[in-house]
Amino acid sequence: MPSFSYLHYAPVPLPFFLECGTAVYRPGDQHPNRANLGVFDLLLVEKGRLFIGEEETAWELAPGDMLILRPDQYHYSAAPCAEHTTFHWLHYQSAGSWTESEADPSQDAGFLPEPGDSREYHPEPSHVISVPKHWTLPVPSEGYELFDKLNAMSAEKRSHAFWERQLLFLRLLRLADEGQRMESLTPARIVAEQAEAYIKQHFQEDVTNTSIGEALHFHPNYITRCMKAVYQCTPMEFLQQYRLEQAKLLLLTTDLPVSAIADRSGFHYAAYFSRCFTDKIGVSPLQYRKRFHV
Repeated sequence: MPSFSYLHYAPVPLPFFLECGTAVYRPGDQHPNRANLGVFDLLLVEKGRLFIGEEETAWELAPGDMLILRPDQYHYSAAPCAEHTTFHWLHYQSAGSWTESEADPSQDAGFLPEPGDSREYHPEPSHVISVPKHWTLPVPSEGYELFDKLNAMSAEKRSHAFWERQLLFLRLLRLADEGQRMESLTPARIVAEQAEAYIKQHFQEDVTNTSIGEALHFHPNYITRCMKAVYQCTPMEFLQQYRLEQAKLLLLTTDLPVSAIADRSGFHYAAYFSRCFTDKIGVSPLQYRKRFHV
């Protein structure tokens, strides 16, 4: 039964390449059974058919099919190969947070820092890498070419091969991430991203629901519905959060007084800025700055 789930990775730190290769199976050969391998196993079939399963799900992989097996589950051969089969494999790991779900890849899944983690005092990247567990590449030759280059790196100097392989691996993840997002892009997502871009470009100005609507040529209520559907917040909530993130950055990287930071982050009035900052962050702007200054 095919799987429609996605593996979602926090963008920092990025998943990283470990090793790769190409396997050729004759009729009767089959993939080895393994449990708790400890690394993600990415497979891309170029010729023939590969029959493989993970826990309760089994796949028949045809040319152009890509499958990612989890590091913490049981993988097994669902059947021997019936014809000569060539497939590429790649092992990688993620030191950051990751999860598997059937969530729409156009909806960014959130990753919260662990309690006490210093990241809770810094802006968290909003993008989440969402890679389909099982996917047929629209242009399989792109994937084959990347693997040819990855395999060729084995003859390069180790220091050079390390960086080149990491970059090629990230290109492969980007191919899967962006490809699925384009396929699942919805009108609501398009409008929400346009509103996000407008807010980020004009956050220092007097941004209102009306001004966003006039700029995007949509009714403000429709934009609000799109933002809530995609980002689970209204445009004004997004605006305030973005202004606070800019204020935190200025508090950490400059010695500007609070009044100047209030103005540069779009709040303009120091008292209002301090009240909003304390309500949302839990400490005053000056207390926040002192936490990181020595």
